[in-house]
Amino acid sequence: MLLKFLAWRITHSNTILSDALESIVNVVAGAFALYSIRLAAKPSDEGHPYGHGKVEYISAGFEGGLVILAGGVIIWRAIEGLMAQPVIHDLGQGIFISGVAGVINLALGLILRERGRKARSITMEASGTHLLSDAWSTAAMVCGLVVIQLTGILWMDQVFAILFAIYIVFTGLRIFRRSVAGIMDEADLDLAAKVIATLEKNRRPQWVDVHNFRMIQYGSILHIDCHVTLPWYYDLDQAHDEIAAIEELVNKQHDQRVELFIHMDPCIPPSCAICALADCPQRKAELSHLIPWNLRSTLTNRKHSA
Repeated sequence: MLLKFLAWRITHSNTILSDALESIVNVVAGAFALYSIRLAAKPSDEGHPYGHGKVEYISAGFEGGLVILAGGVIIWRAIEGLMAQPVIHDLGQGIFISGVAGVINLALGLILRERGRKARSITMEASGTHLLSDAWSTAAMVCGLVVIQLTGILWMDQVFAILFAIYIVFTGLRIFRRSVAGIMDEADLDLAAKVIATLEKNRRPQWVDVHNFRMIQYGSILHIDCHVTLPWYYDLDQAHDEIAAIEELVNKQHDQRVELFIHMDPCIPPSCAICALADCPQRKAELSHLIPWNLRSTLTNRKHSA
């Protein structure tokens, strides 16, 4: 941020100022993100039985809002510049200093985004994405300043600033949209499909049916609840062992902590036609077909039967 403001002070370029103003957002949002990550890492307690991970969505929404605000300020400054026609100085120095700042942001953005994906932290991912967009906009800005330096057309400085601001606003909207989706518990269908595919690949004959499958992300922890149909004559120990096996399977196959809340349903006579348990002593009908477990079959809130 300091490098960019130094470049603006030397050149008086609104294009460079637009880049510097967005860096203020980086610093403020980064401070809030640091607090959010520390809070999200706290274990669950009596007041927060699902943990503190939701704060990450608030942090990402805050950052997205600041990015949008910065874009609006840049557009306003650029329009003022078009009317005032300011003089630009020492573009060569400004281009060099801004380029150095852009390279730093590029490195930080790549590191943050990669670590955010590994840690399943939307806050770190949002910060990394923001820094990367800042780096690419700086690269485009430097190209624009080179054009201005070569052509001497100074009003292009304001036009480039407005174009960068529009790009910044759209970046902020994307971050804000993902934040709202997390707060509203929007389903991650791609991830749900992977978990269901794991169950399908490793299903046991006594796991008659899975339905009412739901999934919520709280920070780095994935919470899943579903209904599993088991043979009605299983005692509590047997049923518990089967549910524990499902929990162990999902946690081993996925690279994040998963908490499962499974409701056990007893099978009913119509379930016999879709049950693969060959040595079932209570079978009322032969197996006719297996229902494949996928998004379409497991998300519905009804017990499957023939």
